[in-house]
Amino acid sequence: MAEYDLLLQGGSLYDPADKSIRPGDLAVKAGRLAKKAEHIPAESAQTVVDAAGCVISPGLIDLHCHIFPVFPYPREDSLRTTNAEEHMFRCGVTTAVDAGTCGWRNFGDFKEHVIDRTKLRVLAFLDIAAKGMHYTDSEQSVADINPKIAAAVAQEWSAVIVGIKSAHYWARHEDAEHPAFASIDGAREAAALSGKIVMVDSIPIPPERSYPAILARLAPGDIHTHVFAQQFPLLDEQGRVYDYMWKERERGVRFDVGHGSGSFWFRQAVGCLEQGFWPDTISTDLHHQNVTGPVIDLLYVMSKFYAMGMPLEEVLYRATRAPALAVSHPELGTLEEGACADLAVLRVRQGRFGYMDCGGARLTGEGRLECVATLRAGEVVFDPEARSMPEWREAPEEYWKAPGLLRSWTLWK
Repeated sequence: MAEYDLLLQGGSLYDPADKSIRPGDLAVKAGRLAKKAEHIPAESAQTVVDAAGCVISPGLIDLHCHIFPVFPYPREDSLRTTNAEEHMFRCGVTTAVDAGTCGWRNFGDFKEHVIDRTKLRVLAFLDIAAKGMHYTDSEQSVADINPKIAAAVAQEWSAVIVGIKSAHYWARHEDAEHPAFASIDGAREAAALSGKIVMVDSIPIPPERSYPAILARLAPGDIHTHVFAQQFPLLDEQGRVYDYMWKERERGVRFDVGHGSGSFWFRQAVGCLEQGFWPDTISTDLHHQNVTGPVIDLLYVMSKFYAMGMPLEEVLYRATRAPALAVSHPELGTLEEGACADLAVLRVRQGRFGYMDCGGARLTGEGRLECVATLRAGEVVFDPEARSMPEWREAPEEYWKAPGLLRSWTLWK
């Protein structure tokens, strides 16, 4: 009997522990990482995956996405979200963090119908608004902001709820019924009560709610998403990153990409990157309306940062270990032996490629990341080049007795 269930052989291992990429093999046993070494014999494994020319990374973590599809959509202006497995496994994502699609009133449906049923690992930020982003009126209602109930829900499902989300609240000037910081302050209170962090998506409305004032409201460990959106004053008239950005980072506020349909602009990102102000985490804000562009998937967003000049090791860190630590799940985003075998097998294509931003502009840069295979808990869940499969002439006897089409037909019948 083979010592290992599966062996990834002949590739290079990306280890977030020291941000290194070096040649090595990786063995999997019972859904766990069993051994990593410069060379592991092929005969020691039941299945051998040829990873030549590829980088083997911990499974990617999309820190900001929306994966609770509701059909038919509840209303025309609701957030149209995506199917978890359809859009994540094919780009190497093994953990998706839903960023506030549901609030404390409808989170139970999300857990029952998506989180508990999908092979994808799903974590979530709980929207401080009662019904979350599926109901935009709820996001604008102060009456729907209930920190105590939100905190209780977050504690009840603490294993999957990683924080509280404040989003889209009141894009007008303050009035007596709609205090400018009601949503952020409510989220911060719920987070404090439940021991969680806050993720904020809030448009500045000077003078009542300036961008520096939004950041100042956050606690160390909290996340501002959509950092490179056009509405945030990141660069001064001379193109220099404002001092308050550096000070807030030093204080412990984290900055997330959260690309989305309208929240990523090269004129913001390039200037920041050139001065060393890099995002702490790279995420998509993926939903139904941006899967064909400008987001497409997490690898496409990561490729933009690679094309802008960020080293591959740093790009990978911001989509593996950094988001794992941000949401207090240190067991994820690692290649340590004994960890869950969530893996992304990636190819770096050489050449010049064009990338779009949310304003319809292009950046041309070097390289593009592609997914060759994805493993979730040791199971190959995406393998478009059939690297984990035998040549058909050499396939075992079971292959000839039970062709896939017949199996599928039998199951449906």
